[in-house]
Amino acid sequence: MKEQAPNPNFVIAVDGPAASGKGTIATRLGAAYGLPVLDTGLLYRAVGVLMQRASEDLDDHEAAAAAAAILTSDLLDDPACRTRAAGEAASRVAIHPRVRGALMDFQRTFASQEGGAVLDGRDIGTVIAPDAPAKLYVTASPEVRAERRWKQLTAQGERVELADVLEDIHRRDARDGGRDAAPMRPAADAVLLDTSEMTIDQAADAARRIVEAARARWEKSRQS
Repeated sequence: MKEQAPNPNFVIAVDGPAASGKGTIATRLGAAYGLPVLDTGLLYRAVGVLMQRASEDLDDHEAAAAAAAILTSDLLDDPACRTRAAGEAASRVAIHPRVRGALMDFQRTFASQEGGAVLDGRDIGTVIAPDAPAKLYVTASPEVRAERRWKQLTAQGERVELADVLEDIHRRDARDGGRDAAPMRPAADAVLLDTSEMTIDQAADAARRIVEAARARWEKSRQS
């Protein structure tokens, strides 16, 4: 049964590391509350794809900023943005402050639409929507996340070793958590959701309960 989304603007921030399940959880929450969903990681993946297609150096902050400036939303549906290479590229271009600045307005505009929205990423609750009424930080052990990503990639037809995917996970965690611009970390008021031992249905149900509790607090604060 679809929950009724509160008005005027109920934002759900879903943060966490790669392959933690946050994307699927965000999608389930969007469906439950009838809210639009933005996978903000796709923005950075798309910038990386643009740079790779232009044979640009992903560590070149000027080239990365230029790619972010010409990004259009239609590229987010490109299958190339779902590949392992795009994930690695996203983590590398996301360290550039000018890239984050160029994409920030897009994300904040999405979050500010009437009725609310669900956004998933690395810094939604800390930077993009720090006043979001509902904040989740979804995580899982590196080994569980690596297996999930490996299964996803092999299902897409990519040939990759599980050990290599685990190495990618560790490298991305270090890069995302250690960057100067909006490092990946839980917001102080985010609820931690560890999905290591959960099925996706269990994780989605736990997330919905967290959001329901947040919504109740938010509605009470608006009435006082």
